[in-house]
Formats: sequence, structure tokens, C-alpha cells
Amino acid sequence: MRLLVNPSSKSPILTDLALLVARVALGIILIAHGWQKFDEWTIAGTGDSFAGMGVPAPSVTAGVVTFAELVGGALLILGVLTPLVALINVISMLSALFLVHLEAGIFVDAGGYELVLAIFAGLIILTARGAGRFSVDRLLNRAA
Repeated sequence: MRLLVNPSSKSPILTDLALLVARVALGIILIAHGWQKFDEWTIAGTGDSFAGMGVPAPSVTAGVVTFAELVGGALLILGVLTPLVALINVISMLSALFLVHLEAGIFVDAGGYELVLAIFAGLIILTARGAGRFSVDRLLNRAA
């Protein structure tokens, strides 16, 4: 019964595998969205879009968010500086939630916040727990 209630207490490797899966999945999503802003929409186009949504300093914010998603996504996949990278993207997701998506309701097809909320939830776990055993962070920690 204890394994069902608290699986990591009997098998810490399950927690590390879950963190790995979360890092890779979230990293892929962030890279995809960052690439979309960079390549499809362009930074300038993203800035224009942000301006229309009332995002503060839209041109600067577009560049920062794109960088955080592209580079941050890659760093999450590798497990490098995971709590910091996750926290930066947590702030980005909270901003997107409150500045853009909240008024549209939950469903993403209407511009809602379900995707932003799901990404936020995963990132907050990585902020709190770190990258886990299967990461560059772990290797660097062992070497220190």
C-alpha cells in the first residue's frame, strides 16, 4: 500500500525517471514555442502580437521570452541549471496566464490558459525538486 501512496519512498529511481520525463517533455514544448516565435512569427512579429495583448515592453519581452523558451527548453532537456531555468519560465507562464490567457477561459482552442497552466505546473515541480539523477546538474554536483 505504501508504494501506491508514496512510490518514491520505496524507489527513488521512479522520482528521477519522472523528473527526466517531465524535463524532456517540457523542454520539447518550450523549444517548439520558442522556435515558433523566432522562426514563424519572428521576434518583431511576436513583439507586435504582444503589444496587441497589452504585454509590457512588448519588443523586449518578445526577445526575452523567445530566448527563455529556446535556450531554457534545451537546458531543461539536458538538466542544466534546472531550478533556475524552470523558475524563469514559471515567471513567463504566470505572466502569460494573467496578462493574456485568463480572460479567455480554460480551453486552449479559445485562447484559454489550459496549456499555460499545465506547463506552469510541470515547471514549478522542476523548480522545487531540481533535475534529478539523470541530468548534467547531478554530474556537476557530484564533481563539486
